[in-house]
Amino acid sequence: MLKEYNVEVQRLFLCMMLTSSELYMRVSNIMNHENFDKSLREAAKFLKTYVEEYNVIPDIKQVNAASNSTLEPIPDLDDKHYEWFLDEFEAFTRRQELERAILKSADLLEKGNFDPVEKLIKDAVQISITKDMGTDYFSDPRGRLMLLKSSNGQISTGWPTVDSKLYGGFNRGELQIFAGGSGSGKSLFMQNLAVNWSKAGLTGIYVTLELAEGLCSMRIDSMMTETSSRDIFKEIENVEMKVKMLAKKSGKLQIKYLPAQSTINDLRAYCKEYEIKTGAKIDFLCVDYLDLLMPVSAKVSPSDLFIKDKYVSEELRNLSKELNVLLVTASQLNRSAVEEIEFDHSHISGGISKINTADNVFGIFTSRSMRERGQYQIQLMKTRSSSGVGQKIELEFNVETLRITDPGTDDFKANNPLPSAKDIISTFRSASVTVAPSPIHNSELPEEKIELPKVTADIPSVRLKSMINSLRK
Repeated sequence: MLKEYNVEVQRLFLCMMLTSSELYMRVSNIMNHENFDKSLREAAKFLKTYVEEYNVIPDIKQVNAASNSTLEPIPDLDDKHYEWFLDEFEAFTRRQELERAILKSADLLEKGNFDPVEKLIKDAVQISITKDMGTDYFSDPRGRLMLLKSSNGQISTGWPTVDSKLYGGFNRGELQIFAGGSGSGKSLFMQNLAVNWSKAGLTGIYVTLELAEGLCSMRIDSMMTETSSRDIFKEIENVEMKVKMLAKKSGKLQIKYLPAQSTINDLRAYCKEYEIKTGAKIDFLCVDYLDLLMPVSAKVSPSDLFIKDKYVSEELRNLSKELNVLLVTASQLNRSAVEEIEFDHSHISGGISKINTADNVFGIFTSRSMRERGQYQIQLMKTRSSSGVGQKIELEFNVETLRITDPGTDDFKANNPLPSAKDIISTFRSASVTVAPSPIHNSELPEEKIELPKVTADIPSVRLKSMINSLRK
């Protein structure tokens, strides 16, 4: 790659583009006449304007006449040189754009206007020519399907019923949102996912913007070791031993507190720093939670929820793509969802801007009585890659260990076997009325009075009749 792009090199770029319309069309998306030397700037401007207006490459004589230039066509231009041109012109454009972005940034920094600086630099660095022509649909059906399975491949959530609704689980590079009211268990769901993935051998980071690192860690202690959260300190030695044993066969899990109003750049910087210091590649990122983040690409008021959440959700999804990780976050449901038992897009706090960006959105439905009974329900409000929208999934919740499990799993069934028909019949028999003995003749009566057993009314059939009668009243 060339280190310097002097006037002669820039002149060669223009001559090659004017000789081959194919070359110009391939770089037209990054072509900017301001990047050229002053002596060539008018020629480059005329070329770009002419193509935009007439949709054809001008003749070199036209360019020379309009810009007072001395450009010449390149005879017998070999297409083997095309790759050189594309690589060098891309590097030239990126360098010139970055140089001008830095000069503009200096003026902005002097005025105290910091927000646009990052966008200027980022846009300049990301300049590139589209060399990937996409997927030829008919060429290799098996190959592209196997590539999708191996590279993108769904990763199980640890809840088989959820996986079945999503055709296998979550994908890397996508954004998942769990939406719920205050105290509904948004953090619990993300912490349980972190535990599921960590036990599956994945490496991840749990970022909390609300709860302290110590409290999050203690909750995860209960989930990991299946120890009641009330007994963590009583059984601290057992908990320590279990956690150390799990560490040998689990992936890495890092818990990090960041202050509210942090940005995606703060998340990105921490993730990069973690990978550099540990040498581990991050597989998943849990952000607790979206509503407490602020956007980088636009300066908005925290009270303007629709715009704020739009930019934050877009930036989160871009971060997921950039890091190629499973990204899960949460969002609040608004007040109108308090009395509802079925959620829709109108119940999301801040509007549908975040739903439009997210790949999967789950509504968390529960109540105090449901939690006491160990029940949670999640409703699929949006699924980008499956037909599960509107479906509901029942999950079990252990109040003691804070563990959320799928009642459809083999482990759950083993620990909670369904009663057999014989057990049910035995239960009814044990509750049935004791049959009184046959009458005794007076001659057989002993001197002491014998009391016959009393029939009690506290049996299932009597209670059922009593309940029906009370309802009829």
